Amino acid sequence: MKLTQIYKNKGKNVVSFEIFPPKKDEELQKIDDTLEILAQLKPDFISVTFGAGGSSNNNKTIEIAKKIKERYGIEPVVHLTGMSYDQAEIDAFADAIAQAGIENIMALRGDENPNAAPKGVFPHASDLITYLKQKYDFCISGACYPEIHPDSPDRVSEIRNLKKKVDAGAEVLLSQLFFDNEVFYRFMEDCAIAGINVPLTPGIMPVTNGAQIKRMVGLCGATLPERYERIIRRFEDNPDALFDAGMAYCVSQIIDLLANGTDGVHIYTMNNVRIARTICDSLKNILH
Repeated sequence: MKLTQIYKNKGKNVVSFEIFPPKKDEELQKIDDTLEILAQLKPDFISVTFGAGGSSNNNKTIEIAKKIKERYGIEPVVHLTGMSYDQAEIDAFADAIAQAGIENIMALRGDENPNAAPKGVFPHASDLITYLKQKYDFCISGACYPEIHPDSPDRVSEIRNLKKKVDAGAEVLLSQLFFDNEVFYRFMEDCAIAGINVPLTPGIMPVTNGAQIKRMVGLCGATLPERYERIIRRFEDNPDALFDAGMAYCVSQIIDLLANGTDGVHIYTMNNVRIARTICDSLKNILH
């Protein structure tokens, strides 16, 4: 089933998760353990990220997505990045995705690969979306950045580029992580003013240790509200306490977002079984 139909059927309560393919074959069991727990929440879809450069990790992406669909009966979304690939390579990946019976792709520019120069064929996500829409019948989703993409010069440019992505054919938008819901609510208003009227789903990452928080903030440019910084300062020397506090903050974010009528919530699990189980136990009644 395509994401557009899922959002049409469910309205404002679409819940999804994201996982990534492990780099080592022996870690595939961890994916299975995580999926077993996530399946208990009956998510509407699960997205699987894509490796940058090379085909080995990307083939794992398709393999895992196919398992999600066939074993668990959950709709998968396969990430597809454009920066490191040419048309023939994108065609090969897209054909493999279609042959696996997968209907949904998340089209991304992708990060620069230190081992491979950008091909220059798909320098932006909108270029990849345009190409895929011309050749394939996938439902295509795209990424959005409530606190603007690190490469964007300003908020106006960010919204204009997002509108360009939607006009190219992105039918659903999933957001980068953020820690202040008010940031996302303002972003929703900006999108509405710009005429961006596709489902706009907030992305939430449970951050459960100090080093991870600093790394993620540095990578994506998200800001930490004072409330969260106080939690880190208070519990950073106690890993178990910080895990509990981070999960409590994440759960409160999700509840507030759903209560305020967002199109749903997209949860970055980081393949962590403990995180998946905590989310399952904390939200099972709210999500159903």
